[in-house]
Amino acid sequence: MTDICCIGHITLDKIITPENTVYMNGGTAYYFAHGIKSLPDKLRFSLVTSMAEKDRKAADDLSASGVDVSFFPSKETVYFENKYGSDPNLRTQRVLAKADPFTLKQLEGIDARFYHLGTLLDDDFSPELIQALSKRGIVSIDAQGFLREVRGQQVYPTDWVDKQEVLRYTDILKLNEQEMIAVTGLEDPREVALRLAAWGVKEVVITLGSKGSLIYANGQYFQIPAYPPHRVVDATGCGDTYSTGYLYCRAQGLSYDYCGRFAAAMCTLKLEHNGPFDATIREVEAVIAKHQKPFV
Repeated sequence: MTDICCIGHITLDKIITPENTVYMNGGTAYYFAHGIKSLPDKLRFSLVTSMAEKDRKAADDLSASGVDVSFFPSKETVYFENKYGSDPNLRTQRVLAKADPFTLKQLEGIDARFYHLGTLLDDDFSPELIQALSKRGIVSIDAQGFLREVRGQQVYPTDWVDKQEVLRYTDILKLNEQEMIAVTGLEDPREVALRLAAWGVKEVVITLGSKGSLIYANGQYFQIPAYPPHRVVDATGCGDTYSTGYLYCRAQGLSYDYCGRFAAAMCTLKLEHNGPFDATIREVEAVIAKHQKPFV
């Protein structure tokens, strides 16, 4: 049994910013796996991913670096175009190709304490698959993919059709400030957390960009500060980096407050360069220590 299993597609990404255009691999699976392998090896981690055979080098490289990878070939690889303007919290997207959804059969031999589902598009994971995983361990979900529908190559916001059913089986749910409104219709993060808890979510994690993040668990709110980066280079993968840090700490039984601060510090370091998080735990701890008071 592994401690954390991340399940998600590795993507091909075209990232357009005011400064330049960069081509790289991406997706929750990619950012999560690279982020956690940069941290001390205190946990057993495994990755389940899928992409076209012709693009599988990204998965093979992770395997060669020591990550336990289960690879499933797909007809296509998810291909995202992410375009950012002057505000790194906002982006427009196109999907130039889609991969096959994950199936229960693919996950038959997977056994973990925490399952993190890195949804990219609304059909990546069926409710039946999520229900099955909830009987095996703690289910963590990033809401983003359930709120994206692809028509042609354009990505459109969509309602989470099966949210009431899926959230019954969700232990940890991460959303950002736009996603929380789409899912609940509410704009106050604390009200959002209460609504999601009433729907069955045990831990609600809401990231609020430069305003920090909010965690609601065991009937308590934990307000987490954001730590200012030296400069913002690339925001792609920041939400996935937050999930990496949060689950890395949660799987070790650390406090909710520290889990959030650790995750926020990882995001700060990731923002400062292209690609996935690759700093050390000492650098993460230094960011936390430097900013003892919340950053406003």
